[in-house]
Amino acid sequence: MKLKKVLAGLTSLALMASLAGCGGSSNDTNGGSTNDNAADTNTADSADTESADASASDGEVPSLTDLYGDDTIQLTVYSQLANYSGKLTGWFAEVMKREFNVEMTIIPDTDGAFDTRMESGNLGDIVVFGSNGSDYQRAVKEGMLFDWNEDDILSDYGPYVKEHMPYALENNANLSDSIGAGHTTYGFGHNVATSPEDHEAFFYTMDIRWDLYKELGYPELNTIDDLFNTFVAMKEICPTDEIGNETYAVSMWPDWDGNMAMYVKAFATCYWGYDEMGFGLYDVETGDYHDALEENGPYLTSLKFFNKLYQAGLVDPNSMTQTYDKMSEKAQNGGIFFSIFDYAGSALYNSEEHLTAGTAMYPVVPKDATPLCYGMNVLGGNRIWTIGANTEYPELCMAIINYLTTPEGYMTYWYGPKDVCWYYDEEGNSCLTDLGEQAFKDRKGTIMPDEWGGISFNEGTFQANNTTWSKDASNPDSNGETYNADNWKSRRSDATYDILMDWRDFSGAYNSQEYMNTVDYKVSLATSYTESDRSDDLKIIWEQVASVIVNYSWQAIYASSDEEFDKIVAEMTQKCKEYDPDGQCLAWCENEASIRHSLEDQVR
Repeated sequence: MKLKKVLAGLTSLALMASLAGCGGSSNDTNGGSTNDNAADTNTADSADTESADASASDGEVPSLTDLYGDDTIQLTVYSQLANYSGKLTGWFAEVMKREFNVEMTIIPDTDGAFDTRMESGNLGDIVVFGSNGSDYQRAVKEGMLFDWNEDDILSDYGPYVKEHMPYALENNANLSDSIGAGHTTYGFGHNVATSPEDHEAFFYTMDIRWDLYKELGYPELNTIDDLFNTFVAMKEICPTDEIGNETYAVSMWPDWDGNMAMYVKAFATCYWGYDEMGFGLYDVETGDYHDALEENGPYLTSLKFFNKLYQAGLVDPNSMTQTYDKMSEKAQNGGIFFSIFDYAGSALYNSEEHLTAGTAMYPVVPKDATPLCYGMNVLGGNRIWTIGANTEYPELCMAIINYLTTPEGYMTYWYGPKDVCWYYDEEGNSCLTDLGEQAFKDRKGTIMPDEWGGISFNEGTFQANNTTWSKDASNPDSNGETYNADNWKSRRSDATYDILMDWRDFSGAYNSQEYMNTVDYKVSLATSYTESDRSDDLKIIWEQVASVIVNYSWQAIYASSDEEFDKIVAEMTQKCKEYDPDGQCLAWCENEASIRHSLEDQVR
């Protein structure tokens, strides 16, 4: 008999299996991987393949053909993280067809989609929530999600999840309990860690134009003032990019502004190790909260730094109006000297053409800087994998989610079909094939073979856009390595580019991640903290204050003098007080900081 397809109601269940220790040791992109040379590889022989298959066999599930027959099944995947709509095509669709005889249609979270689907009584088959907040909790309370303990669906069709993600499952059950839905499991969060002691890969890396830095004689970077002076000197020796446009230290973009100007608050995170929280920045070591309007606080200090750069002609004047894509073009042409993010620095600039010509971007962290990185979380993040309560195929949905947690499934998720794009060598090390290496370096430009969709690797990915494990989690099938190809032994090689060898000699590191682990950094500990809901009245005030901070921040960046800067900041502060005379936003943020710090103390 098939499992029941509809939740009859929410009930309290017995505590799930005791939490077993997580074995093994320890960012969503290539990062700065283009800095390093990869060894040419080819597919492994059949013996290696069989060995790898055997080691991942504990994720096997009962035959789905016995339940559903031989006909291809149509599944809907409603994902609040998707930016794609329609039938899934390409290599991942082919993997799903071969593994599960299923075709998927992706439904994104367009305006009103969640409410519409809730009213219809059917969220979808596989359901991905962008957070474990109000939408997810409403779906649980209204019986719109499948209970993973019903009819032993987790035990039978999610054995790998059950065995290897006990803390993440328990965390989800605790959330259910806290909202009055009983201690039962409806899913798990993204980026699950295998060890609580490790941190994610750095993406605040402070990439700098290394060829220009070298030409200047490797000036000491002890302070933020040293960084500024180095930018001034770089402009003098490189006033234009390779296509004749003016160069700048930084080129920003407003696409991702939220409560604050993104690049401004991110610089405070990158340089001093503060983490964004509401309308301010949070000290991950002390638990102190610094309001964005705090005089001489990290946000305004960061804002003043960018104004100083602007007054010196070192900020791209189009920063406030351009898109990320436009900024990317400038970075690729050598138009910027510095990026706080690797994906907006080395990953864009370090093409084979530039490396061959002796130009590159690599990280150099000033001695007084303490960049932030994020701790790995065995509890999982807040983007939730779930199953719709009214699916006709709960076993199939569970089996697919289970597959995405197995080493083979997760390697496939990131790198493409096994033995086509990746394999394990005879020593058990993870390796990319030639095609896999090409796709790793150029996801958009790599066209997959016809039998694997015949479209670009990037177009063929699983467009639900959620992860199971952290990319930096340990892969138990890979000889102590993680899922992150940036750090695989097989991809290490001698530097074939002089510029890379020069940076390695200077830094004493093989790649950017290894270097970042040598600097004085801070770790934002992973906990079960979830942002509290705001009242309807506070939401209105919040939007008004956010608009003021973002708009006035950009005006302050472009201030022509210190006096004008101070005037704009004063106006920003006054406007925020007018919208929030009682300081409700600050009170909410300070309370959240207290909650977060208390949870961090529990895991220290």
